[in-house]
Amino acid sequence: MTAWMVRTGQGPAHPNSGRLGTAGHEGGPSSRGRGIPRIPGVLAGAAALLTLACGVGVAQGADAGAGTGTAAGGGVSDTPGGHGAHDAHGAPAVAPSAQGPGGGGDPSRIDDAAAAGGSSWMRAAGVFSPPGSFVRSDALTYDTRLVPAGARIEITQFTDPSGTRVGARLRGLVPGRAYGMHVHTSPCGADPTAAGPHYQHRPAATADPVNEVWLDFRTDEDGDGRAEAQHDWNFREGGARSVIIHDRQGGAGERAACFTVPFGPHGRE
Repeated sequence: MTAWMVRTGQGPAHPNSGRLGTAGHEGGPSSRGRGIPRIPGVLAGAAALLTLACGVGVAQGADAGAGTGTAAGGGVSDTPGGHGAHDAHGAPAVAPSAQGPGGGGDPSRIDDAAAAGGSSWMRAAGVFSPPGSFVRSDALTYDTRLVPAGARIEITQFTDPSGTRVGARLRGLVPGRAYGMHVHTSPCGADPTAAGPHYQHRPAATADPVNEVWLDFRTDEDGDGRAEAQHDWNFREGGARSVIIHDRQGGAGERAACFTVPFGPHGRE
């Protein structure tokens, strides 16, 4: 089993063995709602479908903005909510802006997905707010000094028969700071522990970026960051449900924020 990670921005990357896999992974976020402003979601979905139909990875958004992270989330598959399917004529369908996988209508959330020919693309974007805020959010900050209310996050997943690529972009965090981030097994809750442990591809007693999805990143002078991880395995159905931002990089750290994400074995069914 091999995994490949790449990080943009400052700070050392996690060592792991290299396997390049499919090209392209991210579509720009939709202009609808209050997600990270990028390419409108309709265009992003169209670009995703176009590239998927051609047997290539999902086209990456042209402009730079919030950061991406590198993932490590041992295990495969997540909630089925929000991913695309095929219509009666076999054409891939886009499911834009499906409301949060946690079920309750987060107005700041944007979900988009596309699927075609065994490959799929998913994007989820949200705006952080503290638990118990008047306006519900699927992006929760537990430490507003590290992840201020109003900071933004976007997570993308591209899946094909060769594996999965996860990307993260963040905006509005503390400038010039290192953060850890991992895929976790359960949705976010008011209690930081609600998201459960790291997702693991195979059960193990120790955490590592090959068996898990790590999205560690360092913000730039504007407080934006990004990271990316690729694995030759896929998520188990319902197994990966969120990303946790930690106060430091590596395999552990205090939980500063959480975002519920509809990861899944899209494209492998």
